[in-house]
Amino acid sequence: MKDEDITIKALKEVLNESNYVPDDSIVTTIFLALKLKKPVLVEGPPGVGKTELSKAVARAFGRDFFRVQCYEGITFEQIVGEWNYQKQLLHLEMSKLTKTEGLDTEDDVFSGDFFIKRPLLCAFMNDKPSVILIDEIDKADEEVESFLLQALGEGQITVNDLGTFNLQNDLMVIMTSNARRMLLDETKDRCLFLYIDYPSFERELSIVNSRVPDASTELVKKVVERIQSIRKLNLAKKPSIRATVDWVKTILALGSPEGNDETLKRTVGVVLKSEDDKKKVLKEIFHSRE
Repeated sequence: MKDEDITIKALKEVLNESNYVPDDSIVTTIFLALKLKKPVLVEGPPGVGKTELSKAVARAFGRDFFRVQCYEGITFEQIVGEWNYQKQLLHLEMSKLTKTEGLDTEDDVFSGDFFIKRPLLCAFMNDKPSVILIDEIDKADEEVESFLLQALGEGQITVNDLGTFNLQNDLMVIMTSNARRMLLDETKDRCLFLYIDYPSFERELSIVNSRVPDASTELVKKVVERIQSIRKLNLAKKPSIRATVDWVKTILALGSPEGNDETLKRTVGVVLKSEDDKKKVLKEIFHSRE
């Protein structure tokens, strides 16, 4: 389906077909991003499907997918590309040897043959419509954020000694943030904003059913009910949607297709990431002293 032919209803259908169950806010924001050609900034707690959304959009529209995974200390070179110094040195050594033998060898080592392209430059130079995910941009420093903003806004990347690269395709940009730090006002101004929270009971049912189609309706309901109750507690780490799916798969693997309470209690560690959280859930949800 072409971007210009998309409707909100059709977008919801293609995302569902791509194994992503969106709510109305998600569908509307992605629809506007496609129509207005604007980047999207997605915030929300870990494990609610922020990263998966960009992959689903790429799948739904047959676009190539690129990802920049940000982390503390990430540099321009790790996002755009870097010179292959070992290859440059080897070429220069070979050039010296061949010249001593009277052969004429090209000794320019500042060409594309000696440059290792990283995800952002690869996405820019791709010849097909693409999606690039700038994941956890809040982990990068403001200098890197500003560079990304300028490059994506101008559709250009300049590499010293190599030149300027212009954007070659219809590139959809999705950024995610866990709000570890405040992003630049310019970033917020240029992006459509989307907040994805933990899903409603009905949406989480749909998500789990799509990921574990062999699970019974009764089992999925029991697990989702427990997960929704667990998330209301004050925990160090609340269970993600992936954890819900893993819990259902775990119970099925144990040969308990209906998921009785004892099995749920015995396997609750699958969705909890600390012993303190586990003790709190056993006490307040399962009313156990264990």
